[in-house]
Amino acid sequence: MSDLADAVAALRRFNRFHTRLVGALGGSLLGSGFTLTEARVLYELARRDGWLAGDLAKELGLDPAYLSRILKRFAAEAWLLRARSAADGRALTLRLSEAGHAVFRPLDEASQAEAAERLRALDETARGRLVAALAEAETLLSGAAPAQASAPIIRPHRPGDIGWVISTHGRIYAEDYGWDIGFEAFVAEIAAGFLRSFRPGLEQGLIAERDGQILGSAFVMRESDETAKLRMVIVDRPGRGLGLGKALVREAIGFARAAGYRRMQLWTNDILHAARAIYVAEGFRLIAEEKHHSFGQDLVGQNWELVL
Repeated sequence: MSDLADAVAALRRFNRFHTRLVGALGGSLLGSGFTLTEARVLYELARRDGWLAGDLAKELGLDPAYLSRILKRFAAEAWLLRARSAADGRALTLRLSEAGHAVFRPLDEASQAEAAERLRALDETARGRLVAALAEAETLLSGAAPAQASAPIIRPHRPGDIGWVISTHGRIYAEDYGWDIGFEAFVAEIAAGFLRSFRPGLEQGLIAERDGQILGSAFVMRESDETAKLRMVIVDRPGRGLGLGKALVREAIGFARAAGYRRMQLWTNDILHAARAIYVAEGFRLIAEEKHHSFGQDLVGQNWELVL
């Protein structure tokens, strides 16, 4: 199957999922008595007065005759008012009556509540990922120019971040390298140790985020009075290509220097080429390596050190 065919199948699969999710397959959206199309027309009329029927049809991509039938129903129910356009006396502008707004209000509230209920099942990080993914999907499918994204920031870790660090390591290394769940357990043990014995001023978790979405992490952990360790460095897919790996490592090095450490060490594996390139560029040198079998793979572990 070609890449295009795969993408077509994925888009159609999502469309089927979404129409089921929003209840578009039934004849009544959220039990309102309105079809999905009628509800969308009602929403646009509630959102803005003064629509011309032709403009509304273009905005929604509807057949004008189909829209006309919907508008006739709304007018018959006394939900819709028409008036001559001041700009064009041949055209009629559309607006909802008070009765129309009264009909729309509970539908809008029910839709808002239904969306909120689904999103409550997601934690803050997951909601951020969803919002970013939806915005990107809208941009890509509409052909619109992407909105200017905020610049990423790097901040100290806070409660809730460690769960993201552990799960992202497990997911990325399974997807990219085929490592088994033992790696996620390994990261979880490191993360738990960091939280249990956290020493402010001597240790620090660094979190890269943009618009509330976590994109990456790096942790400085005390090994001895003179040595700090760089651990749990990762950049998730939405943050790649932004230079965040280098920025996180540099921030960690700066923290270690300011904390008075004389050297920084790290352990990695030789297949992690992008990470190793950053370490080399920042002045780390390879001091030892050893073959090992871990996380379901035959690997070559490496120890690197930077004199601060």
